[in-house]
Amino acid sequence: MPDPIITGVDFVSMPTRDLAASMTFYGETLGMPRSAHHAGYFAEYETGTVTISLIDTDAFGFTFQATPNHLALHVADVAEARATLIARGVEFEGETLDTGVCHMAFFADPAGNRLMLHSRYAPRERVDT
Repeated sequence: MPDPIITGVDFVSMPTRDLAASMTFYGETLGMPRSAHHAGYFAEYETGTVTISLIDTDAFGFTFQATPNHLALHVADVAEARATLIARGVEFEGETLDTGVCHMAFFADPAGNRLMLHSRYAPRERVDT
């Protein structure tokens, strides 16, 4: 097998048309530390593993489309994190899901990008096919 070309994920872009509102949500509501900011264009927030880059699509000339697939944000305890975020005004989509190996709670940021709180409580089983 050849050496891998891809060696990691540097950041994930989250589109917005209201950078200030998105910055408040990720920085204050979710409590993520900001690592970069270019006024009017983008801001970056750290999760501990992957940077979330909020991109003002209008400033870059991109077409805005909210991310429809949930970005899984790791938390130690989904129930506790969910309760904290509800107290901060976050609305969740339905009840917390227990898959038998993890808990997931679904919500969206102010731009409509889909997010989830995620915590695995059982070991991952490796499947090679």
